[in-house]
Amino acid sequence: MKTKHNAAALVLIISLFSCTDLHKDPVGLLTPGQVSTDPTLNSIKSLVTGSYQMLASTLNLLNEWKWELGTVFRDDFVLQDIASDDVQKKWTGPDGDQPWMDQVQTFNFTASNPGFNGQWTYDYEGITRANLALSYLTDDAVAAKIAIDPALRNRLLGETYFLRAFYYFDLVNNFGDVPLLTKPLTSFSDAYAAAERKSKATVYTQISADLALAKPLLPIAKYSDATEKWRVSRGAVLAMQAKVALYNERWAEVITTVTELEGLGFYSLNSNYYDAFAVAKEYIENEDIFFYDHQPLQNPRKGNGICAPLDWGFIAPTASFLAEFEANDPRLLYTVNVTDKAVYKLLGSTTTQYRGNDDSPGNKIYIRMADVLLWKAEAYNETAGYVQAIAIINQVRARARTSVAADGTTPPAGTLLDRPASVDKATIKAWLIHERRVELGFESQRFNDLKRWKIAEQVLTTAIGKNFKAFNYVYPIPQSERDRSGGSISQNPGY
Repeated sequence: MKTKHNAAALVLIISLFSCTDLHKDPVGLLTPGQVSTDPTLNSIKSLVTGSYQMLASTLNLLNEWKWELGTVFRDDFVLQDIASDDVQKKWTGPDGDQPWMDQVQTFNFTASNPGFNGQWTYDYEGITRANLALSYLTDDAVAAKIAIDPALRNRLLGETYFLRAFYYFDLVNNFGDVPLLTKPLTSFSDAYAAAERKSKATVYTQISADLALAKPLLPIAKYSDATEKWRVSRGAVLAMQAKVALYNERWAEVITTVTELEGLGFYSLNSNYYDAFAVAKEYIENEDIFFYDHQPLQNPRKGNGICAPLDWGFIAPTASFLAEFEANDPRLLYTVNVTDKAVYKLLGSTTTQYRGNDDSPGNKIYIRMADVLLWKAEAYNETAGYVQAIAIINQVRARARTSVAADGTTPPAGTLLDRPASVDKATIKAWLIHERRVELGFESQRFNDLKRWKIAEQVLTTAIGKNFKAFNYVYPIPQSERDRSGGSISQNPGY
């Protein structure tokens, strides 16, 4: 059967834009070469599902143990957590194991650091898969031939537009201007033409357009699919629209969009802080909006591989992070048990039962309601809505202080008292910065927060002595990508 795409061109495209090890396709991946000019409903559904896969923490999705490519797992915890003041690579400090992570931690890296290549690879692999799925789903002739139900077609389209937007959002916040691919590349000329960076503003325009397309295509329901509840929902789209507005300082839009999300009535703060992360509470809690559904014992594998490096001594709190918590705040122990060296939030359990299990069941949480509410508080503070901002901050604090702690104790009276009334924007902003740090620790939010608040130099260099410089507000374009493009992909200043 003839394939839809020229195989030689695809090799070049993948080489240019994803750096996937071409000697081994991802296990279970439905590759472009396997999708014929006579696609079936199942093959197209598989393409959409495959577009999610690059959000997983599953080990070795793209190749086997390619540490030198940064592709053993998705590198969010390196580029966002270890780069920040919350997390250090290991409990024991630098020990020669994966020194590229130490280089990110101290901001003493070059464009050849595997972490940048890994994140770039995962995101563009996700975009490539999404573009291929969209090329079929938007083809009316294909839709008629496979007799896809219109509601299913709409839902799959909505999911895939969202995923493409999500991957591009990650790329622009890590790298700034990036190549913009919105359709499968079918020739060498297409590949070479795409090997140039588009402005961050242009990419954001595409992100917003994709989210606008996705929103009406998805049902007004907590779960788009009652059977596969992990799929992108209308709520996830609204949350991403609010996040895009936040990162572009469109404060009124943040407030309006979060209000619309709240109006759905599907999401709220859980009564206990840890329920959003607990394996035992998956799909019966109310806070998680978008996440990757890890499942053990699947073929191909779909488990949470991050639990493996947690057993190798990786991913530990900094002294600065531990000191940020107020007395008796139960969120500290729910995040990390220092005595047992257990990061409960990543393990999905307040025991060590999943530590060392590279196929564990804990989901990867990307967006949850506490995060979204704090965006709204920030937008209110930026628009002089001080009463509303403080009320949201206090709502988050109240949930924390009423959560039974991981050790089974109840926080004593006087824990996490409400913030008092204030009309001082700087004071409220300081409260917000604190609250986001202790509420969202180890969730790959802190470094991006420091950058968008434009305080990264103050916090990372002045306060704790990292080598963060002004040009580090974006990471370097991976050197391997520039080499493959023959230099047509330019480098960020400073690198």
